[in-house]
Amino acid sequence: MQDEELARALAAAVRGDAAAFAVLWRAHQPPMLRYLRVIVGDSAEDVASETWLQAARDLRGFTGSPAGFRVWLFTIARNRAIDERRRARRRPEEPREIHERDLPGTRPDVAEEVVQRSETDWALGVIASLPKDQAEAVTLRVVVGLDVAQTADVLGKRPGAVRVAAMRGLRRLAQHAEVRARRPEPDHPEGV
Repeated sequence: MQDEELARALAAAVRGDAAAFAVLWRAHQPPMLRYLRVIVGDSAEDVASETWLQAARDLRGFTGSPAGFRVWLFTIARNRAIDERRRARRRPEEPREIHERDLPGTRPDVAEEVVQRSETDWALGVIASLPKDQAEAVTLRVVVGLDVAQTADVLGKRPGAVRVAAMRGLRRLAQHAEVRARRPEPDHPEGV
């Protein structure tokens, strides 16, 4: 979506237009979920919902560009993710012993299995294995597409620290065993 379209939708959403808010949601929800999957794992959907609720509640006070909105929105998402991690540490949930797929007469949801095995989920899982600061920097820079200054604003860090964390994370990913195993073999001419 073009910045002009997002700027119009943002201005209308600030004025209370629900359809315009839906445009913002459609543009930002997929990258937000990818970011949150790295940060909070299975709680990503819940944290995203909390993020959008706060954004809807506070949007009338927002002033700025579409890029500023992204930074504002992802800052809210990060803060909600931090809250979720704290909550999870205070009250760990009991692991479920019985899964629906284990019950007699039930079949696994094929669509869910495809999503779980998708390349995106695999990549997000590998990124999530990085140290927290590197995972966040790589996700916001590479997956979400924020620039260094925007990422620094979301993380509350200096741009230099973001560049270093992203570079270290990308180097670590390049050396990751699963990443190296998935790289295609170079083509070699016969006889070499």
